[in-house]
Amino acid sequence: MGWRQGIWSVVFCAGLLATGTARSADEELIDAPEIAISPAASDGGRLYLRGDIGYTGWLGEGDPFYRAFDSGTGSYSKTSFDSARFDKPLSGTVGIGYQVTDIFRADLSAEYFEGRFDGSSFSATPCIGEGAGTSCAFSHHANFSALGLMANGYVDLATLAGFTPYLGAGIGATRIDWKTVHESSACVAGGGACSGAAGEASYQGEDSWRFTYALMAGVSYDITDRLKFDLGYRYSHTAGGDMFGFGAEALAGAIGAKGRDDGLSRHEIRAGLRFALW
Repeated sequence: MGWRQGIWSVVFCAGLLATGTARSADEELIDAPEIAISPAASDGGRLYLRGDIGYTGWLGEGDPFYRAFDSGTGSYSKTSFDSARFDKPLSGTVGIGYQVTDIFRADLSAEYFEGRFDGSSFSATPCIGEGAGTSCAFSHHANFSALGLMANGYVDLATLAGFTPYLGAGIGATRIDWKTVHESSACVAGGGACSGAAGEASYQGEDSWRFTYALMAGVSYDITDRLKFDLGYRYSHTAGGDMFGFGAEALAGAIGAKGRDDGLSRHEIRAGLRFALW
């Protein structure tokens, strides 16, 4: 029986060794980095503050236009800008948010940005004071400021090695405040002669709150359990509204707005930080 006991002893020892190895392997698997749904909110806190800087690489201005008033007939004509350009691409955003669940969070944010509008147009009718047979070229320049208030929601996807991609959407309102609009006109000779004098006019800018929506996608990185670096893309669209009034033409009976923008579509790259409070 001695050799049989020896065999059973070897088998028993091998079983213990295999069990120990399996447990060790399990522990290594548990300790190894793994993909997990967004880190538990309790790790760093549910309430957070955020701050972002944005750069608008491309902006769509739609089809801005202005109207002219004929006091003799009481009618209006509409002229679209042949070229229109908006610039000043930087923006800044601050906000406060809450991690509702491990994968869903929401925040309220305030955004500020400025812009400049440059537009040109052409009219077949003569400039004021010019003779028949001539036409008129116009250019308009104006600055504006914008304050946006947004409610946003985000879905945090799987986290790998501290990186968490996310998708988001938001709705809110943006107050567009147009400054004084400056207009220059120049006679274009055709079948008549130009005097050579350039015309200048200015119009009071308008301000209004407009509906805004946004779509976001990006990725955050855990710098610490409370601090995250956020890099993402954001598309937003602000509805159109009035740009400037009629000025002196209002005294002749013109009503409403002379100029109107057709809304702003902004494609932004944003970078910022999120800090969990508690």
